[in-house]
Amino acid sequence: MNIAASQRAFERLGVTPLTPAIGAEISGVDLSQEQDEAVIAEIRAALLAHKVVFFRDQHITPAQHIAFARRFGTLEIHPATPKDQPDPEVLHIAHGPESRGKENAWHSDVTWRAEPSLGSILRAVEVPAVGGDTLFADMGAAFRGLSPAMQDWCRGLNAVHDIARVFAGRLGKPVEELHKQYPPQTHPVVRTHPETGEQALYVNIAFTSHIEGLSAKESEGLLAHLYAQAAIPEYQCRFHWEPGSIAFWDNRAGQHYAASDYFPAVRRMERVTIAGDRPFYRDER
Repeated sequence: MNIAASQRAFERLGVTPLTPAIGAEISGVDLSQEQDEAVIAEIRAALLAHKVVFFRDQHITPAQHIAFARRFGTLEIHPATPKDQPDPEVLHIAHGPESRGKENAWHSDVTWRAEPSLGSILRAVEVPAVGGDTLFADMGAAFRGLSPAMQDWCRGLNAVHDIARVFAGRLGKPVEELHKQYPPQTHPVVRTHPETGEQALYVNIAFTSHIEGLSAKESEGLLAHLYAQAAIPEYQCRFHWEPGSIAFWDNRAGQHYAASDYFPAVRRMERVTIAGDRPFYRDER
């Protein structure tokens, strides 16, 4: 989607791009109130155009957070959520003196699912005075930045995504037990966005274990090259959190990296995630 052209679609909201590649800040909306269909449509349009959108000074409750997210689809429950938690749709991500942040690797959420999430809505509850920013990368731009020969090769490849790479240790569960509930999933290395048609890289260092059909050495080498594309500054934006800040990102089109530079300060966030569909590749050249 062309960003410049997309600005004409916004009559109810202010939408200010953060960088030419990715990210925009939305103003003119109070998310503690129920929004009409026109506003929701504009937020979705902004998300598709910019891949991640940000809201400031939104001091909403968990119930309001959940209600807002439900306007965009069915919500999913993360396996790291305690079973007795009152609002299971809310994933609490908190770090402080006893816990150093662990989300500092480029990734897209829950790619180990058969149908990974459409998007995530993250709310800042308590943030450090300095540090704790989140970076976002446009994986469509990352794909277009590859050489034509590399693009062609990647279009025909599939990769395996495995929950155990991260959550076997975090949840303290045997790999076999996790795989019984969440078997490793095969997704295309290049994903076609179901709404925009854009092609984007869809492998990430957190959950991708290997590329099918390649030797271990070939897979490791190619994945290292593809992972590195997210770290190119021209494909990125960086967001500094304040209490009441909200980020809504499209997991189908981008990756994110939570900078773990604030230890031992406290950073408490709450995330609600919208279920998606099975990734696919469609050649539209």
